[in-house]
Amino acid sequence: MSGAGAPAPAGPIDGAGLKVVVVAGTWHDVITDGLIAGSERVLSESGAEYDIVRVPGSFELAVAAQAAFAGGADAVVALGVIIRGGTPHFEYVSAATTDGLTRVALDAGKPVGFGVLTLDDEQQGLDRAGLEGSKEDKGAEAADAALRTALVVKALRG
Repeated sequence: MSGAGAPAPAGPIDGAGLKVVVVAGTWHDVITDGLIAGSERVLSESGAEYDIVRVPGSFELAVAAQAAFAGGADAVVALGVIIRGGTPHFEYVSAATTDGLTRVALDAGKPVGFGVLTLDDEQQGLDRAGLEGSKEDKGAEAADAALRTALVVKALRG
């Protein structure tokens, strides 16, 4: 599992005054619910205002993120689960989701915390979902990244 090289925790985040939207797919609900819980914990602790929006799947995350920015969000946390199957569908959905979220972030000039898990199997997701016994908490990491980057962007713009 990749986790080696992760930065040390940078301390608490003051997200007061930031509006964040968490957009999450509905596939693989146990894993996705774990990701959402991790992001909620980080956002609550930071004092940021946040909403959670559910979309059918990971492919739909980009358009929901775009709408969140159009509605005034300072940052988006995108959460989804894509598990490899026996067809090329995995590659297409993973690439489209990543490319779409990147485009939305660059077009908006605002951060998207990327919490979309691209997995070979369900166990890899359970290991990363921040559940009891998980080795990582990718929902928390995505929220942390979105908040910290929103603060950097805000400071750079004066």
